[in-house]
Amino acid sequence: MNKSRLAFSGLVAGALVLASFPSQAAGPFQFHSITPCRLADTRDPAGPSGGPKLNSGASRTFPVQTLCGVPDGAKAVTVNVTAVAPTNSGFLTLYPSDLGAAPLVSSVNFALGESAVGNGAIVPLAPSITFPLDLSVFAFVNGAGGQVHMVLDVTGYFM
Repeated sequence: MNKSRLAFSGLVAGALVLASFPSQAAGPFQFHSITPCRLADTRDPAGPSGGPKLNSGASRTFPVQTLCGVPDGAKAVTVNVTAVAPTNSGFLTLYPSDLGAAPLVSSVNFALGESAVGNGAIVPLAPSITFPLDLSVFAFVNGAGGQVHMVLDVTGYFM
């Protein structure tokens, strides 16, 4: 057997050993569906779950737990997030408010000229005891002064 084939065999065996130890996530959690309910709409008057529009490059936090049937202590929610009337192309990222910086992933992408575009997501929540506004949204809209409205509907939660 030549050296390269032996090295490859060792690499495959090492990969198989690593693959047999999957990473562990918190849980298991039980899913609870709820009647769809509007958690936030930035087209509404200014407030914790309302306006103003989301500005590009900024994060904003929203309350989730104890609203719309999502109990205090929920670990994550299933949501439909909709970007409405963007001033340019961009994306929204939903993440738990205790994470700090937004992760490098988008929850919904949108283009200039789309009146509204939505997407479903499962989003972890920050503990409401420490972070009463437990869901963060990062908005990115191309171009100076870009803005977008966001509508957020919840359809279930994990406990």
